Amino acid sequence: MAYYFYLNTLLLPIAPSKLDLKINNKNKTVDLINHGEVNISKKAGLTDITFDARIPHRKYPFATYKEEFKNAQYFLDEIEKLKNGKPFQFIVSRTSPSGTILFHTNMKVTIEDYSITEDAEDNSDITIPIKLKQYRDYATKKIVISKPDNGSQNPSGTVDNKRPDSNQKPSNKTYKVKKGDSLWSICKSQLGNGSKYPEIYKLNKELMDSYNKKYKTSKYTIYPNQVLRLE
Repeated sequence: MAYYFYLNTLLLPIAPSKLDLKINNKNKTVDLINHGEVNISKKAGLTDITFDARIPHRKYPFATYKEEFKNAQYFLDEIEKLKNGKPFQFIVSRTSPSGTILFHTNMKVTIEDYSITEDAEDNSDITIPIKLKQYRDYATKKIVISKPDNGSQNPSGTVDNKRPDSNQKPSNKTYKVKKGDSLWSICKSQLGNGSKYPEIYKLNKELMDSYNKKYKTSKYTIYPNQVLRLE
């Protein structure tokens, strides 16, 4: 099985061997007179995600890089930027040995905690245990008070449910390939410009190359159920 782990646009060179997703419970139990304890069902809480990222100091044949080999310091700097920055997309793509897309994880998250461990017995490669927390966009209500035009002494008001930037698209837009799609048609329909297909290829180079190498097809060939990054 092939895994691809993305933290925003950062592709981890070695996919973690274990991924834990904890969907937190928000149900509440209360005691009612004559009925005893009852459970009030509520929407699930935010998901906690934990995994250990291995960052090598040297290029291994089984490691995957977006374009070229990057040293460990590059990944440490990028992870620090994500920790101190805005929420970002966490994407995991899973492919079976036969090349079939199994399913994918795609959610907006923040980095809650991470630590850095070096072990001389492990070729001094760096291990970074990372804890992510799911992030949900939210909006505040803004009430705008205005004077009435009809001479009434009672003011009127309108409610604006949007806050600044609440309508911004996620930084990482994805698209699930359907039968009959081409890279050009996807760029045309989703981005408004079909000629952007070389840029989308670069964003998805590892995934697309793995398929096209196996089936000996051209580098821009795509297959149904592939999940492509568009940003």
